Amino acid sequence: MTTLKVHNIETAPEASKPLLEKSQKAFGMIPGLHGVLASSPKTLEAYQTLHELFTQTSFNEDELTVVWQTINVEHACHYCVPAHTGIAKMMKVDDAITEALRNETPLESAKLEALRTMTLTIVRNRGHVTQEDLDAFYAAGYTEAHVLEIILGLSQKVISNYTNHIANTPVDAPFQGFAWSK
Repeated sequence: MTTLKVHNIETAPEASKPLLEKSQKAFGMIPGLHGVLASSPKTLEAYQTLHELFTQTSFNEDELTVVWQTINVEHACHYCVPAHTGIAKMMKVDDAITEALRNETPLESAKLEALRTMTLTIVRNRGHVTQEDLDAFYAAGYTEAHVLEIILGLSQKVISNYTNHIANTPVDAPFQGFAWSK
């Protein structure tokens, strides 16, 4: 089993300290993932920036959750699935959406299911999609901008999911009740 150090503000490299303070202010705690990323100030900064940018896309809370959790589940991230389950609850996303994503079952909303399908297609095929894939996505009401925004969300999730696989990041106390495994 591999592990990486989980920093706090006192143990973090100097350049990471203000970034961890930002996390503390935003979340009321320093998420374990952020503590791990603090070993590389630029990686922590990139993650925080990508998170902020992704939350400012044209996706609503349900759609953000679909993209995040679809990727988290596909990547089998023991840390991010519970964390994003808690985040979805804070964002008031319907529990039925969260449970379908966690259990890899179809979503009731055809539009959200199209988003989940496109996200999976992009992840599984490493960006190689067909015109038919795009046409089906567009027919559900999405646009080219949404395709690119999925890739933005995927960029954020690659940093977190891969880091958590290597670090075996402990699930934060507020999210332990949402434990998950593939």
